[in-house]
Amino acid sequence: MSALPTPFGTPEVRLEPLTLDRLDALLAVEQQAYSHPWSRGNFIDSLANGYQVQLLMGGEQLLGYFVAMQGVDEAHLLNLTVAPAFQRQGWARVLLDALALWARGLGAQWLWLEVRAGNERARQVYEAHGFRRVGERKRYYPCADGGREDAIVMSRPL
Repeated sequence: MSALPTPFGTPEVRLEPLTLDRLDALLAVEQQAYSHPWSRGNFIDSLANGYQVQLLMGGEQLLGYFVAMQGVDEAHLLNLTVAPAFQRQGWARVLLDALALWARGLGAQWLWLEVRAGNERARQVYEAHGFRRVGERKRYYPCADGGREDAIVMSRPL
């Protein structure tokens, strides 16, 4: 568990691994944040497969989290979410920094991710963090109307 500096009088902000006792809080955020959220099973499978699932906590409040998978000389970001009440406050950058530190510690040379083509705000955050568009996956994400949306594949060197 690592603590991050916070202004006087605010709760300690820290990273901690996902445990089953925090899963319901994570699922509540996931449901609020997405039209097609991950299921409980997706997160349990991520833990069972040894993926990195880190929570960003402000005291006992879940600010956000990421799920990442280690590959050969790379890491793949599978899910990065900031709770809607805490968006636009820089927490995604904190999570991306934590992801990069974890991946570097494993000897990864690259970070990879997919993002909805229509999620301009997330794409801007990733680009500001050094990610560049390297490809596209057609009809990758489900849409509310039953259609599919393309994914933009992005990567950055570490």
